[in-house]
Amino acid sequence: MILSDFEIEQERMIEPFEHGKKGSPSYGLSSYGYDIRLGEEFIEYTTNYPGDLDPRNPGAMREGKHYSKRQTSDTLVLPAGGFILGHSVEVLTMPHDVVAMVKDKSTYARLGVTVQNTVLEPGWTGQITLEITNHNSRPVILLVGEGIAQLMFWKGKPCMTPYGDGKYQDQTGVVLPR
Repeated sequence: MILSDFEIEQERMIEPFEHGKKGSPSYGLSSYGYDIRLGEEFIEYTTNYPGDLDPRNPGAMREGKHYSKRQTSDTLVLPAGGFILGHSVEVLTMPHDVVAMVKDKSTYARLGVTVQNTVLEPGWTGQITLEITNHNSRPVILLVGEGIAQLMFWKGKPCMTPYGDGKYQDQTGVVLPR
């Protein structure tokens, strides 16, 4: 069953929790979801690394060799065709009977900016690392502290294998592949 605004608030799984800010881009609670805000830390991939990125060997993907330096800012200009890692302001604590999906926010999607769809598993806790791409032929300004993506929540029976102590448990800020 998809969770409504009332049920999302009752679960107490989002901190800090906002009832909703109107305007553009909005954030907080909506009728059947929650719009998360963009945090202030970013990492960009370097464009001059000669090798392939290999998800089977994430330890080889080190900051400085594959990524530019971490940066913090209150705005970020995402270049045309650019890709960055960002994070949510909110910390989520997923109950063992709730799963969430990170979805694009229409305000940015209409500018050509997408946030990769990600599953937040039951039992997972942390800030969400966001993978953000600009498909537009022009740069797009990303606003820290404003809505960047929408979460949708589904509730079922408690699962047998919650996320537990997985490699991305309790993450804060931008977390590189592990």
